[in-house]
Amino acid sequence: METLFFLASKTLGMAARVETWALLLMALALFGVWRGRRRLAGWSLGLLFTGTLALTIFPLGDLLLDPLEAQFPARPDLAKVDGIIVLGGAEQTGAYRLWGGPQLNEAGERLIEGAMLAHRFPAARLVFTGGSATVGRSEDPTDPSEMVRDTWTALGIAPDRILLEQASRNTAENARLTHDLIQPKPGETWLLVTSAFHMPRAYETFARNGWEGITPWPVDFRSGDLAGLRGIWRLDRNLLGVNLALKEYLGTLVYRMTGK
Repeated sequence: METLFFLASKTLGMAARVETWALLLMALALFGVWRGRRRLAGWSLGLLFTGTLALTIFPLGDLLLDPLEAQFPARPDLAKVDGIIVLGGAEQTGAYRLWGGPQLNEAGERLIEGAMLAHRFPAARLVFTGGSATVGRSEDPTDPSEMVRDTWTALGIAPDRILLEQASRNTAENARLTHDLIQPKPGETWLLVTSAFHMPRAYETFARNGWEGITPWPVDFRSGDLAGLRGIWRLDRNLLGVNLALKEYLGTLVYRMTGK
């Protein structure tokens, strides 16, 4: 059942991407030209042009991400922390195995902030959760745990403080398998570190899976500069933001409907 849910969620995520709808519109336009249905071809090309222009001119990514990222405060004041949970998604394992060294993507702040928090709270355990995101659960060359351990130890974290949960493939499994691994005690305070746009879905999922003492610690903010209009005439940036936001809104809806 978990594998079926994983496959369905990945398929739905691909279907929700802007590029998928753009390809569909192009296919409809070509079909309309081939079948001599000019109205269908015209409407399809018109929608494709209008959507591309809107993504280029307007900061739609920021507008959609901002409500997600504003739900939790950044860096809340805390006196005691028993553990830090860092969600995967920042690792470029293929580049790591090819070139060595820490190879991180745009979400690399997750790992960096995790190490900084570990130094700030020296008694806290540091947990990474995330596997290879493949269908099977066998050992996989894309498993990011080796790179994560190397990165954190290079940043001065003692290896005996690091715990790795290597089997999870999505946020729901992050929450469930990490809870099984840690078995948090009542009264403990655990920080949840992930990208700010992902935090609402992650926090809800962890809470549903028994994490009572979990505190959101959002990082990797992507919006927040609407006044500066930095998203104008940035198709690449806006496309990424819209895709991230659509994935989170849709993922939150599916997780709530399925109780994940």
